[in-house]
Amino acid sequence: MSLVSAQRVRYVKDGRVARVTLNRPRVHNAMDLAMHAQLAEVWDDFAADDDLWVAVLTGAGTRAFSVGQDLKETAEQIRTGNPPASSFGSRGRPGWPRLTERFDLDKPVIAAVRGYALGGGFELALACDIIIASTDATFALPEARLGLVPGAGGVFRLTRQVPLKVAMGHLLTGRPLTADRAYDLGVVNEVVPAEELDTAVAEWVEDLLRCAPLAVRSIKQAAAASATMPLAEAFRAHYPGEERRRHSRDASEGPLAFAEKRQPRWTGT
Repeated sequence: MSLVSAQRVRYVKDGRVARVTLNRPRVHNAMDLAMHAQLAEVWDDFAADDDLWVAVLTGAGTRAFSVGQDLKETAEQIRTGNPPASSFGSRGRPGWPRLTERFDLDKPVIAAVRGYALGGGFELALACDIIIASTDATFALPEARLGLVPGAGGVFRLTRQVPLKVAMGHLLTGRPLTADRAYDLGVVNEVVPAEELDTAVAEWVEDLLRCAPLAVRSIKQAAAASATMPLAEAFRAHYPGEERRRHSRDASEGPLAFAEKRQPRWTGT
């Protein structure tokens, strides 16, 4: 069922899967304020719909996942005396909170990346839980070359996801990463030929749907919340998602299904 078919975003509910497509292929899926506003509605709906267990985010066409912020729109804002108001985060601007700032989104999101993932496009992918890339994918944060900063989290996420010296090299120079290099650094989960991208993503989706949805959400929430905690503190911390999982029907369904030699029937309750 398609919910958003406007020019800038396609949003389709496909069983348990939300399929979100950045839909401005003529400008390499550059994100303007209108696209951000539509995406906010999509992520709100995805988070609230208990029937949706996983999202797949991709870009329309074959040339780009997204080249990031629509700089022509930004230039026009500057000309009219209305430049972006913040360096980091959207802070109430259209689309807030964007996916890059939805720190409480506990459902898994897969980025399917083909072509360019530049600037905000790379930041969007970095905010996803799993990245599957085609061999022709290129990742970069070129903001410094434009007098800008990676304000949608690139400065913070890249330095957490790859070794610091490597991250600084790319942040300070804007040098690109090939898909294979991104895989070697652990930024990307899998690299496949472009014609196999959809199949690879489908396999990851299938693997996620084999798992109990509340367990997946609990794991994501705990991993994110504890990332900067000392280990002992991480063990002692309270995770609301884990409380929900522990007292759910699915927490009993898994062991029972195993003992009864059958496939578990997850309900998310």
